Amino acid sequence: SPMSIILKFTLMLLLGTVAQQLYNIVDTVIVGRFVDPLALAAVGSTGTIMFLMFGTSNGMVSGFSIVTSQKYGAGDEKGVKASVTNGLYLSLAIAALITVIGLAFMRPLLKLMNTPSDIFDYAIIYISTICGGIVCVILYNYCASLMRAVGNSKMPLIFLLCSAATNVGLDLLFIIRFHLGTYGAALATIIAQGLAVIPCIIYIY
Repeated sequence: SPMSIILKFTLMLLLGTVAQQLYNIVDTVIVGRFVDPLALAAVGSTGTIMFLMFGTSNGMVSGFSIVTSQKYGAGDEKGVKASVTNGLYLSLAIAALITVIGLAFMRPLLKLMNTPSDIFDYAIIYISTICGGIVCVILYNYCASLMRAVGNSKMPLIFLLCSAATNVGLDLLFIIRFHLGTYGAALATIIAQGLAVIPCIIYIY
């Protein structure tokens, strides 16, 4: 039944979207519990910017995989390989663009959002670290979109859930053990997302 397959595929997509939002939620909870209220407010104040960066990059790389899906359905093996390679180059270009623009304009953007002065330093450290490592997020999303392009929405969810669990562990390590504050929370998010890329690449290969 096509409807059954579509619903199952869509459910995995929905769960994956929810799981990706856990990164900021977990950072907020752990920072609020083990750092201080100002750090908590700083992480919360950057949630919209994170959603914008993650959502924009995810939409773009998902678009790159459409060609891969078409070539795969047509049985064009060379076309699949070419589209995957071209999509990878475009994903890296998008990552570089977002990183450069984000780091250049992050401070003015936070001021434009009227970020309070007492949490400004916490906020700029957190969101700049996320922006600096956005390539890890984009590479994971691209790998996940390739798997979905051939009809597999289950494995990206599994890898993402493992990454989310890793993020929790790294948050606790960096914040409680090494006292890195909001920088540690952002670093944990980027490292966890980067580690999720490795099994994705192995599986795709």
